[in-house]
Amino acid sequence: MVTQETSKSTSNRRHDLTRYVIAIVVLVVLNMLVYNYFFRIDLTEDKRYSIAPVTEQMLGNLEEEVFVEVYLEGDFPAGFKRLQQSVRENLEEFRIYADGKVRFVFFDPNSITDEQKRTEFMQQLAQKGIQPTNLKATEEGKQVERLVFPGAIVRYKGKETAVNFLKGNLAASPDERLNQSVEGVEYELATAVRKVAFQGNKVIGYITGQGELPQQQATDLLGSLQEYYRVALGELDQIPTLKGLDLIIVAKPTTAFSEADKFKIDQFIMNGGKAVFFVDALNADLDSLAKGGTFALPYNLNLEDMFFKYGVRFNPTLIMDLNSGFIPLVTGFTGGKPQTEMINWRFYPLLNTFSKHPVTRNLDAVYSKFIGTIDTVKAAGIRKTPLIYTSQYSRIMQVPVPLTLEEARMEVNPEQYQAGEQPVGYLLEGSFTSLFRNRRAPEGMPNTTIKEQGVPTKIAVFSDGDLIRNDINPRTGQAYELGFDRFNNIKFANKELAMNTIHYLLDADGLINIRSKEIKLRPLDRVRVQEEKTYWQALNLVAPIALLALFGVARYYMRKRRYEKF
Repeated sequence: MVTQETSKSTSNRRHDLTRYVIAIVVLVVLNMLVYNYFFRIDLTEDKRYSIAPVTEQMLGNLEEEVFVEVYLEGDFPAGFKRLQQSVRENLEEFRIYADGKVRFVFFDPNSITDEQKRTEFMQQLAQKGIQPTNLKATEEGKQVERLVFPGAIVRYKGKETAVNFLKGNLAASPDERLNQSVEGVEYELATAVRKVAFQGNKVIGYITGQGELPQQQATDLLGSLQEYYRVALGELDQIPTLKGLDLIIVAKPTTAFSEADKFKIDQFIMNGGKAVFFVDALNADLDSLAKGGTFALPYNLNLEDMFFKYGVRFNPTLIMDLNSGFIPLVTGFTGGKPQTEMINWRFYPLLNTFSKHPVTRNLDAVYSKFIGTIDTVKAAGIRKTPLIYTSQYSRIMQVPVPLTLEEARMEVNPEQYQAGEQPVGYLLEGSFTSLFRNRRAPEGMPNTTIKEQGVPTKIAVFSDGDLIRNDINPRTGQAYELGFDRFNNIKFANKELAMNTIHYLLDADGLINIRSKEIKLRPLDRVRVQEEKTYWQALNLVAPIALLALFGVARYYMRKRRYEKF
């Protein structure tokens, strides 16, 4: 005879078994969905764990495996630990979106026990472009220093390139600079992968023929550009058209452009071509001052009307700035030998004020020489974005500007340096109106239809022709790296500014926009941490135990209440 209790027990067992089977089926279905339909959810406010769609697309197009060897391994202080963790997290994301075609390993160069091999390995890293930094830390109560290499080598199909993760503005605090470095990790890695894995098909033309910087004085920038693009050189008056180029660079012209040459540039821009102009409005050169004083006078470039039409005007001025570089100057003689000192030269402003734009975000200081001011003028449909400024302690000198080395020795009157921040670089975007609108083509040009209104494009202008000039070693004749000040042994961000500008102009996919990523720094209040240290330590120690005990007691009484009726 089947009792009521037995029937009820059997029903309960069937019910439990059904629930168990349903749970198993749901888990299997969920796992199949997750396996076939990948997704990730980033709940952070600044999306610090998300990578950009353009990066995802690039990684999805990899044909073979990318191997990344990272040298940020070891026990670091909190700031470097954040950078190390950010690199690891980004590479994990890269591996996932590349379907396993990104492989990486972390290695500590200091772990090499053989001193000679360790030294050789570190020298190789420095030669490849991974710059070491001297890290100070406290270990076992003692202050120790250790040489670390915050970088990586990215390899693909036999090609390799170096990545430096420690970026940012040196004028910022160490915590801010490390945060800026964390913000740039994805861009640095993505750019390196693009460099080795995807051959660029864009063509850049370096224009000569009007007294521009010779190739040797622009060789470092041109060599860096060749890692991403194809670079062509040619005299403008010998080229019938600029068709076939994607971007042109005009660097420090010193002689006048003919109307025909201006027509070629104008129609190139009207048809969607990009351009970067590094222009000196005045003729000023430090080498000429060694023979005595001189005056900086305007160049006759015959470009004023074209720039005015596009929305900017290069003024015949020079800027002096209290925030400036140094030059070697003979200050006396000892034993018949000249004594040289580094003297502040206010005609060489250090540019360390930038707009919040992907081109200049988190950029270090830029070294300029005899730079002038730029005004904007009305140009319909053109968006003008200032990129870079002088410091607030600047002074504008009107033409003719007297130049003499005695200026470096003169006492500074701060009241003369009240001109404020002056923009010296602009990005112009939109549909430009042709300089030759309602005009005939210049003599000697083919009788073609003039495009009077351009398609949307971008150009950049800077009022210093020397921004991309690299110095030459007088002994070896070899070019120094762009931005390297050989007198003070300091490297400035001139190359990063030029490369970022060109990447932005040519980057149709928007990879450069990753530089806009912002991670907010939320430092703890150190005073409160010191004052309330014991309280927070006790809270973090006791609270979890108390919550666990409370949960256990509550569960016990719930179970007792539920089953005591049986």
